[in-house]
Amino acid sequence: MTQITLSSVVYNYSMIFGKIEYLNLLPFHIFMKRFTKGSSAKMSMEYKRGVPAKINAAFHARRVDAAFISSISARKSTHVGLGIIAKKSVKSVLVIPSRTSKKDRESASSNVLASVLGVDGEVIIGDKALRYAVQSKEYIDLAKLWNEKYNLPFVFALLCYHKEKKLYKKIEHAFLKREVRIPHYILEEASQRTKIEKREILEYLKLISYELDTPARRGLKKFYTLANAT
Repeated sequence: MTQITLSSVVYNYSMIFGKIEYLNLLPFHIFMKRFTKGSSAKMSMEYKRGVPAKINAAFHARRVDAAFISSISARKSTHVGLGIIAKKSVKSVLVIPSRTSKKDRESASSNVLASVLGVDGEVIIGDKALRYAVQSKEYIDLAKLWNEKYNLPFVFALLCYHKEKKLYKKIEHAFLKREVRIPHYILEEASQRTKIEKREILEYLKLISYELDTPARRGLKKFYTLANAT
């Protein structure tokens, strides 16, 4: 366990972070690797890896200290102003209408979103959905449909934590104030792992926003209201 300096306060903290290895969080994971080595934020950090549904469960069971939690599962959890947000289309949360209606076991918010929007078909999320979107036009982009219907962004996940508010607020502010550049070798590794071309990954990341601003908060509130009524 090492020391973390936040302003004039020094913390001893070892973090277990729930890591979802979808491409939409690639910039954040690169940032966190640098942040944990920074002179003002030296910490011990371990990762617990998994898909969103499993990370949700691990967080609520307090097996991880912080994670991006599916918004539908984060309603009663403490979070900072960071999320996984689509202003319009997203290309990684889809329904394939020609297939039998089926939920994605990796998902939580996206399954509910499909229900709220009244869309039937197979729900697919994450890198496999993006890979499908690159190869086919036969899909409904749920974030795009949400925006067309309500003129609001859709918040898929929130960065939630159990304790150490000052630390996570520091992470929020540091992440939002700088552009994260993806090193070529990391982009190459991500491309090989996901079987998605590097240029497609970069174009996809332009669709993702991380700041929980006022429109995003309104979108989140609207989603919760509609989910409660479904």
